Amino acid sequence: MTFKQNITKKIIFKIIKEKFIHDVPFLQLLGAKVVTFDYPNVVLELKWKNDLVGNVIQQSLHGGVTATVLDSIGSLVAVSHFISNESNLTADYLKNRISHMGTVDLRTDYLLPGRGNKFSATGVVERAGKRITVCRMKMFNENNECIALGAGTYLWSDKRA
Repeated sequence: MTFKQNITKKIIFKIIKEKFIHDVPFLQLLGAKVVTFDYPNVVLELKWKNDLVGNVIQQSLHGGVTATVLDSIGSLVAVSHFISNESNLTADYLKNRISHMGTVDLRTDYLLPGRGNKFSATGVVERAGKRITVCRMKMFNENNECIALGAGTYLWSDKRA
């Protein structure tokens, strides 16, 4: 199969799910995992590690870890929405779009200390245009307590390869 041929969305979702963490060393360092990647269901998980502590007295996640997880799930939701709504995808076109994607704005609201042994994040697309996608994200601990909310704006190229 050449990269110019159309590929199925199922294959695309599988490839991105496998490569997302593999290709981002910082997410590997955090121990993040994409557990569900099939729009509109996208879930990122993270297990507690002592290296991720932000408040040693409360034993809670560092705020930067929380923000990173929210930003990552936002970008995954934006990509999965794009894939779900695009027709005639080729690997080259998809690679071009994703390689030009970046976070324009990220807001994180910390609701509770990030305490727990396992955390998950989900998101939804609020608005998607040709170049801008706006997402809302949530991060939970294993007790299903929402510890943080996020809003992310993502920009990407709309040029075909």
